[in-house]
This record gives sequence, C-alpha cells and structure tokens, in this order.
Amino acid sequence: MSIQTYIQSNKERFLEELFTLIRIPSVSAKQEHKPDMEACAQQWVKILLSSGADQAVVMPTQGNPVVYGEKIYAPEAPTVLVYAHYDVMPAEPFGLWNSDPFEPEIRDGRIWARGADDDKGQGMIQVKGFETALKLDLLRCNVKFIFEGEEEIGSPSLEAFCNENKELLKADVILVSDTSMISKETPSLTTGLRGLAYWEVEVTGPNRDLHSGHFGGAVANPVNVLCKLMADIVDENGKITIPGFYDHVEEVSPAEREMIAQIPFDEEKYKEAIGVKELSGEKGYSTLERNSCRPSFDICGIWGGYTEEGSKTVLPSKAYAKVSCRLVPHQDHTHISALFEEYLMKVAPATVKIKVTPCHGGQGYVCPIDLPAYQAAEKAMGIAFGKKPLAVRRGGSIPIISTFEEVLGIKTVLMGFGLEQDAIHSPNESFELDIFYKGIESVAEFYREYK
Repeated sequence: MSIQTYIQSNKERFLEELFTLIRIPSVSAKQEHKPDMEACAQQWVKILLSSGADQAVVMPTQGNPVVYGEKIYAPEAPTVLVYAHYDVMPAEPFGLWNSDPFEPEIRDGRIWARGADDDKGQGMIQVKGFETALKLDLLRCNVKFIFEGEEEIGSPSLEAFCNENKELLKADVILVSDTSMISKETPSLTTGLRGLAYWEVEVTGPNRDLHSGHFGGAVANPVNVLCKLMADIVDENGKITIPGFYDHVEEVSPAEREMIAQIPFDEEKYKEAIGVKELSGEKGYSTLERNSCRPSFDICGIWGGYTEEGSKTVLPSKAYAKVSCRLVPHQDHTHISALFEEYLMKVAPATVKIKVTPCHGGQGYVCPIDLPAYQAAEKAMGIAFGKKPLAVRRGGSIPIISTFEEVLGIKTVLMGFGLEQDAIHSPNESFELDIFYKGIESVAEFYREYK
C-alpha cells in the first residue's frame, strides 16, 4: 500500500482525532482552563498509543504537564524527538469568529477552529505521519514525542523539565511542525528563527492623577514622556538606537541575500492583504530581510490615564507599555534585556521614575542545511508537494528551540506546514485540508528517507 492510499483510507479518522483535541479549550494563558490542560494532555496520550507508540504518559512540570511518548525501533538506530505544543491562544474576541472556535467546522476546504493550525493540526500531522510510516514498515529509527502545554506563554517550565530528563529525551535530531511555508505553491523549510526579548515599562510622574488645567504645563505627563522615550528607540532610518544593540548582529551573507531575493514575493499583494499603503523598516534591506534576518523593536501595547467613554481632563500619575524586540542569531536576549533597561534609565528625564520588568525571552536559531535530517525533510516535502522546498528564515520566535540546543545539544529541523491565511492567534484560525494531508505524507516520507 502506498503512503497516499493509506492516508486516503484513514483521512476521516485522522480528522476526528484532531477534532477531539480541538474541542478541549486548552488555553494556557488562563488559570480557569487548568483542567482543560490536563484533559488535552490525556487525550494526546490516547492518540499516541493508538497511533503506534510503545508507551505514552503525562509527566508533571512546575506548570502544565508534558506528554511524553516513544516508539523504539532498535536501540542502535538514530532517534528523532518530535516536539509540539497542545496549548492554544485565547480565542477572544469571540464575536469576531464566524463559528464556535472550539467546535471545528469544515468549510471551503479548510478546518476552522482555534488550534486548527497552531499547533494541534500540525502536531497531528507529525503523529499521523509517524503512524503511516509505522503501518507501512517505513520506519527505521526510534521516535520520541514531547508535547508541552505552555508554548503560548513562553514555555516557562520546559527548560527545567529538559534538564531533569536529559537521558529520557536523548536523540539525534528534533523534528518540529510549528512554522509556516511561503505558500501552497512554494513549499519551504524554515532554517532560521528570530529570538525575542519582552518587557513591561512603567513610568511614574506625580503621586496621584492631577487636574490637567491646574498642573498641565508645569508637571511632566508620564504618557507624554513614555511616548517620546519609545518613539526615540527607532530612528528615521529604522535603526534601533540602544547603544551596543547591534554588536553581535550577524550580517547575512551576499549568497543568502541573493537566495532571499529569489523567494516569490509580491509586495503590492502583501500591502493589500494587511491594509497598508506603504511599508517601513530598516533602510538598506528588503521587506523579506527585515522581517526574517534583521532585528526589530515594537510597542505591543501602551496605556495610561483615562480611556473610558467621554472626557476627563486628567494628567495621569502613571503610564505603561509592553514592548518587544525580535532578535537575530548571536544576539543574547538576556544581554539585550540589560541594555534596554540601562538605556531607558539613562535617557529618562528626572521628571519621572522608570521601572522596567523583563518578561519572557529566547534566543534565535539557525539550522544547517547539510544536516542529514534536514536533507531527509527536504526530499520528503519535495515528493509530497511535487517541488523542492526553499530554505528560508522566518521572523517569528520559538524560544524553546534554542533551549533544546543549549540543554540537550540537539539541532532542530523546522518542518512546518502553516500558511499566512491560516490566521493563527487571530479570530477565524483555519487550516487547509489539502495541506493537512500533504503534511502527513511529507512526514511519512521523512521516515522513509531518514535512517
């Protein structure tokens, strides 16, 4: 039996197993969903066992549990460690969904639900690709699974879990489906991810909110000060002004820049899709370079003073911002975090007090394209999609990938199948059925190739 025939004969079962996961609202950001995290982990155990794993268990961490499973082909064979996450982003605002986010629907050839792509759909691709390879006797390596429940909140418990279970997680390579492709017509493998540093900034002025008529013009307004501080971090050329910020930024080679330039990209369609007239960013780099292999700074949220209906003439006591930097390989997020805090403390006027609270962060990552597992993935996707996938860097971050390398000493192959139109993290997340099945085929072919 061929891989495609096996998938075709089992595709409805594959979907229903995915739907059992999607129906569990495993939102890690909300304490009220703690029971759902446990339920989703237990459901994954059932699916792993029924898919051919020798064993699968729920293991405790300091936070949400980890699912561990394994299939040992032969002790001396190479081992693949498959990583995925079973937690999802909050679905709010519910009013913007066209259907219940936790009751999957099939419409227009797509699965519509929270987690359809990120990462329950892509995690299921890995498991069903493994099952297909196992049933068709294509597997010639050991396979281990580690599914976590905290990726969407920065994986705070996973590093400690990895340190405590190094022997259990011992492997030759990690395989992950939690990234995207350029398009359905242009498959791609992600060879690089940006790192992340994230902070909350608090600016305090007077000891209470003041009447803006009595005090305006005489007392510094924390909102005004915060806005200027944040705006000054990026100059007119799109460069970040924090001293030392670029010290360890690796310049992309001319050969890779040429490869990036060959990626099919329609800037006009890109602007139209996101509803902007013009793009902006660091001068001297293309859009695809800016959002993949150059660092960036963004204000993710800013607030202070009166924001309710109507007017209130107030000079606020405090102002807040949540800000982030996307970092490139060799930029250490803890170093950048310290530079950011040092910079703000130095440039802030004496009229206010500044408090910087570092939040989660992670390092960037690069995968060598001469890695045997990468080459197996490249060949596998080429068979499934009928075209050799391009090697591309992506602008997003998966902080645990660099942690795997640091703690376990293992490189990761990022074999993702998402598309931009899947709208992950947004209302009406979806995943194309055809991509779901081609992804399963790709993973099964990977196991045929990887020995």
